Amino acid sequence: MEIRTLRYFLAVAREENMTKAAEILHVTQPTLSKQLKSLEDELGKKLFTRHSFSIRLTEEGKLLKDRAEDLVSMADKTLQEFQSLDDMTGGELYLGLAESRQIRYLAKEILHFKQNYPNLRYHITSGDTEQIADKMDKGLLDFLVLAELPDSKKYEYIEFPESDVWGLIFPKSNPLSQKDKITAKDLIGLPLFCSEQAWNNEIKAWAGSAFSKMKLEGSFRLSYNGAVFAEEGLGYLLTFDHLVDTSKESGLTFRPLSPMLETRLYLTWNRYQTFTPIAERFLNQVKNSFTTID
Repeated sequence: MEIRTLRYFLAVAREENMTKAAEILHVTQPTLSKQLKSLEDELGKKLFTRHSFSIRLTEEGKLLKDRAEDLVSMADKTLQEFQSLDDMTGGELYLGLAESRQIRYLAKEILHFKQNYPNLRYHITSGDTEQIADKMDKGLLDFLVLAELPDSKKYEYIEFPESDVWGLIFPKSNPLSQKDKITAKDLIGLPLFCSEQAWNNEIKAWAGSAFSKMKLEGSFRLSYNGAVFAEEGLGYLLTFDHLVDTSKESGLTFRPLSPMLETRLYLTWNRYQTFTPIAERFLNQVKNSFTTID
């Protein structure tokens, strides 16, 4: 199974049209058809169902698409790493980021790092722990930013300088805006939005016995989307402070939870990871910087 063939397969899967895919790949349609038939023969499975004007993936094709995307990404990452070994002014960094205001510390480090390595190129993947940790475990990322304590058997890590504070986002016109802080009892019976991961971990532990009376209306991986739903009156968003615009013009307000609930952030990497030179230099800078911040 060749990487080139997997690229052909992914192009057809994306375009759902053999002619369009061939044009994008700059190959003839017979060549493309031959490559895909060879791939099906090699795997012993039918990957596409062909219709009059389109091509759709079979269940086996969908499985291969997931695997092929990872394999092609890994091949591209490896090639870029080797190409950058002789470039002493830059290279490639791959980072998976949780959603947090503390990411500003990492952004500042990248800015400072680029002063010494102007040809640095960085690639950002955002998402919850499940999404980005999976990419880390597959070797597609150099560093991972987690909003939960990493597994020390798998990862090494350093803490970000500050914590994130949890609170509730809702319209300013809501009667809850008269309160300075929000307790678990205040949340009973309300339609709540939260990331599913945080709901089953941080929020559950914080709410205690009241948790069983609380209702998760919907789960969001991005706080901005949850805030839009809260603004439209569909529910109340549990999230970190500073992730959502709660200025006077926004129509939304933030109230911290009581007792206070805080979450630490961690810059994480695989325990037995072999770094590229640029990634190792970046890690050393971050370590030195984070340990000197009060």
